[in-house]
Amino acid sequence: MKKNITFVTILLITGLIFSNTVVADTSHKGHGQKEMPKVDASPKSHENMQMPATETFEHQMVDKQIRAEFQIMSLAKMNMKDAGGATHHIMVKLFHDSVNHQVKEAAGKVKVIGPDKKEQTNNLQNYNGIFAANFTFTEKGNYGVICLLKLKGEKHLFKFWYPHN
Repeated sequence: MKKNITFVTILLITGLIFSNTVVADTSHKGHGQKEMPKVDASPKSHENMQMPATETFEHQMVDKQIRAEFQIMSLAKMNMKDAGGATHHIMVKLFHDSVNHQVKEAAGKVKVIGPDKKEQTNNLQNYNGIFAANFTFTEKGNYGVICLLKLKGEKHLFKFWYPHN
């Protein structure tokens, strides 16, 4: 029962977060596409980056015309708990970049490599086009996030650094 309540709560919060993100962008640049900031992907570039505790980390990437919009959030800041003890929630929304249509069907995994070089791998769960998995971030530092997705037989790879402070 608790597991079902947690699942429903995650879906509701995820929907609210993404709906607020979509509504907030009224600039109409490229028919609703957001400009993608240039990111230095080296781990050193994030050493001094400070993220307020209440904010959501966001990152966008494009691979072979598929745009991935990642969000990483603390479960505690979302007032949520994971039965397995995970501390963070990684979500990704996928779009066909050229036409900005959301991808609703995909399969994939996320691997997280901590500052201590320990690895965690989880399958992404599909929540009606929002793909998500939970992870445990115990140490402060840079975490490597590697996401491998398969869409209609084609593989897509996304890699970036998450600065956990």
